[in-house]
Amino acid sequence: MLTYSFTNIGSDPLYIHLYKCIKNDIISGVLTTDMKLPSKRSFAKNLGISTITVENAYAQLQSEGYIYSLPKKGFYVSAIEPVSAQALPVSAPEQETPLSQDRKTGAAVDLVSNRTSIDSFPFSVWAKIIRETISEKRQELMTAPPSGGIMALRRAICEHLKAYRNMDIAPEQIIIGAGTEYLYGLLIQLLGFDKSYAIENPGYRKLLQVYQSHHVTCCPIPVDHEGIDVLSLNQSGADVAHITPSHHFPTGIITSISRRYELLGWAARENGRYIIEDDYDSEFRLTGKPIPPLQSIDHSEKVIYINTFSKSLSSTVRLGYMVLPPQLLERYRQKLHFCSCTVSNFEQYTLAHFLSEGHFEKHINRMRTHYKTVRDELLLAIKKSPFASRIHILEEDAGLHFLMEIDTSLSDHELIERAQKNSIHLACLSEYYFGEEQSRPDHTIVVNYSGLTREQIPEVAKRLQCFFADSI
Repeated sequence: MLTYSFTNIGSDPLYIHLYKCIKNDIISGVLTTDMKLPSKRSFAKNLGISTITVENAYAQLQSEGYIYSLPKKGFYVSAIEPVSAQALPVSAPEQETPLSQDRKTGAAVDLVSNRTSIDSFPFSVWAKIIRETISEKRQELMTAPPSGGIMALRRAICEHLKAYRNMDIAPEQIIIGAGTEYLYGLLIQLLGFDKSYAIENPGYRKLLQVYQSHHVTCCPIPVDHEGIDVLSLNQSGADVAHITPSHHFPTGIITSISRRYELLGWAARENGRYIIEDDYDSEFRLTGKPIPPLQSIDHSEKVIYINTFSKSLSSTVRLGYMVLPPQLLERYRQKLHFCSCTVSNFEQYTLAHFLSEGHFEKHINRMRTHYKTVRDELLLAIKKSPFASRIHILEEDAGLHFLMEIDTSLSDHELIERAQKNSIHLACLSEYYFGEEQSRPDHTIVVNYSGLTREQIPEVAKRLQCFFADSI
């Protein structure tokens, strides 16, 4: 029987302390995959605590994916694979740190994290709106919102999508949630745990982890120069395809219109098939017009549109939304009507005002100019390098990252080591592939510049110069 001490636990509630103890044992490997945990009653008796304390700890662990339950059998440890910064190059966006103090690697230059610069957030406008919201909406702030979020924000998002993404939807179709990871979980509950979910390969590694944590079948599908491969998608037997058609991560590929219609045809051929369109950074196409969303040409009600404000405002703004087709909206009302909205009224009313008063449009325009300047100066510094003839830049117009091919005999692992030696945090494209059988491109670096400022470019250029000298 597991035994933990409950002395000197500080200010933590008992269930939080127990949750932390079990979580640490799972991460460290003391509790192994599929190991059965003690029953709530026997565990409580052994530890000298209440059954409700154990129940709350188990509930938190299960909600985070550390454990899973089997009906009438109990709780078991989930498969948690330890990952390193190299194995999982997509770093967590919850905290921001100065460029000179990368939180994970100690690197002076971080070209992996998708954080945003502190100077980029509209603090003064945001603070003013917060004060007005608290003064004018006291009653509304203390009233529980509908399951899908407050209507003022849903209307504001609806108007924004109509004006800038040509999406003709009703506010009721929008569901607000605390970040896209939470919304992914809602969609799994809505569409079914028995469904098979396809993701792009290469792709966003956290997405695979989300589906695995919910114990659903997840199929990585190859991506070619036009987008996700529909033939492979058909052969996989998948029911749901989770894709990023406007700006594939990490390759930057834009799904061609012919491929988009192929995908819509794939979804329409079978009942129960759906496409989740993740439009995560559509506001920041820096050249040409924004790519129209797949949802805007969907006439079969098969596309679920999902987006977030984490890229456009700040990586710490955990507010996302999804647009459900009418038939799925009705299913949502039947199956998940009891779910409380996970975003506070304070944040929702503040963002609604920010959108409806035109502040978001001004902010996006300013940020486009900022990011284009940073990107252009970074690319210019690379092109001025003595090694420029052995460097090839790809997909620089698609969004907030680009690819940099290097002509070198070094392996990707050696490139990352050389980068670390020069205090640069880098990720290679090969790290974003799933499965050993998939062929992986060598010597291609994914450069994310969203956290850089113009003032930092000289330092970045200096360190990249040293890196090129070591690597080429």
